[in-house]
Amino acid sequence: MSALDHVLQHPAVWRGSQYAKVTVESVPTGFAELDGLLPGGGWPRAALTELLIAQSGIGELRLLAPALARMSRQEKWLALVAPPYLPYAPAFDALGIDLSRLIVVESRSDAQTLWAAERCLRSGACSAVIAWPGAVAERALRRLQSAAEQGKSLGVLFSPLRCAAQPSPAPLRIQLACGRSRLTLHILKRRGGGWAAPLTLDVGFGQPLTATQTDITQENITQRNITVQRISAAPARSRRIRQGIA
Repeated sequence: MSALDHVLQHPAVWRGSQYAKVTVESVPTGFAELDGLLPGGGWPRAALTELLIAQSGIGELRLLAPALARMSRQEKWLALVAPPYLPYAPAFDALGIDLSRLIVVESRSDAQTLWAAERCLRSGACSAVIAWPGAVAERALRRLQSAAEQGKSLGVLFSPLRCAAQPSPAPLRIQLACGRSRLTLHILKRRGGGWAAPLTLDVGFGQPLTATQTDITQENITQRNITVQRISAAPARSRRIRQGIA
């Protein structure tokens, strides 16, 4: 064995073709094929994941549902920050997500969305923070990545597809596309492992995860007795956020 081979076998040496070692245990995605393509074998905790989509409602939340169901069994919160549509509680419940651990944070601006997402990530009280902030500047993304590292949270941002060409500090970036009732994933960035071929998954398209006006009538809510907690990210109500999840 040459001196170079001996050095390369040292556990502290990392090669670009290898997956980077994770310091915080990842969360299994619930899809074995996807786990095999991700460093740590799942969604990275203490890190930011950026999912790039052309439009909402293509199955992006169903991709996260198995991990959210697993994390909802922990004594921490799942925070949905500024979702574009009202989450449909019965559908989340049917996927095994404990609604008592789920919070929807409403905001009135992208600035409020970023503020609330950072607070949730940094608090250490949230196992996962899912946010829809729109197009985000690189500096703001770095703040969110730092907050996720501090709070040891799984942070997921849904970003417009046009942001794919922009630099991002998120360790994991995946472009999503929907076709023929299946979701296609293009891994744009990950820690090690080199280029990955596109992956197509059956995420179980079925009952929508967002509610129509008919779904949220008072009669339906009363009959099902299934609701989602909602709070505001408005500065005047920031105490509610601090008390609830920080």
